[in-house]
Amino acid sequence: MLAEAIHSYSDSGNQVLLFIGLKQAQQPPDADHPLGYGKLSYFWSFVVALMLFSLGGLFSIYEGLHKLQNPEPLKQIWVAILVLVLAVMLESSAMFGVLREIRKLRKDKALHHWLKSTRNAELVVVLGEDFAALTGLSLALIFLGLAAITGDPVYDAIGSMCIGIVLIIVSAFVAWRIRDLIIGKSAEPELQAEINSLIEADPVIEKVFNVITFQIGPQVMLAAKIKLQPDLSIAEAVTNINKLEKHLKERRPEIGWCFIEPDLYD
Repeated sequence: MLAEAIHSYSDSGNQVLLFIGLKQAQQPPDADHPLGYGKLSYFWSFVVALMLFSLGGLFSIYEGLHKLQNPEPLKQIWVAILVLVLAVMLESSAMFGVLREIRKLRKDKALHHWLKSTRNAELVVVLGEDFAALTGLSLALIFLGLAAITGDPVYDAIGSMCIGIVLIIVSAFVAWRIRDLIIGKSAEPELQAEINSLIEADPVIEKVFNVITFQIGPQVMLAAKIKLQPDLSIAEAVTNINKLEKHLKERRPEIGWCFIEPDLYD
């Protein structure tokens, strides 16, 4: 119960950190940060993963080892079980909420495929925390039940260590996913495919040499090198490139920056 209490305090603090990250990521670009502050959401998400690992996972394992070495008889287990059942109900509601939001984004894509390809750091973190919380609460219920049935407090200690292991595994998964975004990752595959098709469909473009996308928080930077039809004047080329950039941003508003470079070769 102590491990779950610390985990709950940690989760509550983590939600505040994610909220701070979302707000700071919305700051407009400035001279020092011309591409904005979108990646701040990745930074705070990584901090959350570290807190989940340390305050949640390591403390739970430490508490389990401590109780394993110095077991104490459990009292009023029914109070703990009642609290845990209520917590499972509340956490299930939170899990349902995040899955509903994820369903809007992933559409027909399977959840595990979405987790591999999504660039939405906040939802990945919240999903990981909710999964860890539900799993931890379930383990606490199971091992407290065993302790109540057998009268052996060792099960309580084992349950705490199991909760810590789950939290460490989840925090490692979340940190690994956020790591890729902090380093710098391209846009989601579906968005890249649509951008390529829109550029290639432009009638004045003779060839697309390469297209690069870069995810920056909720927005994407796009750079492309293209070969235009040779009979276009400079004014016509500029006009058509501007139209293409406007068309791309209208079709996909998440494109925050668009740089199209005409060239004769790659």
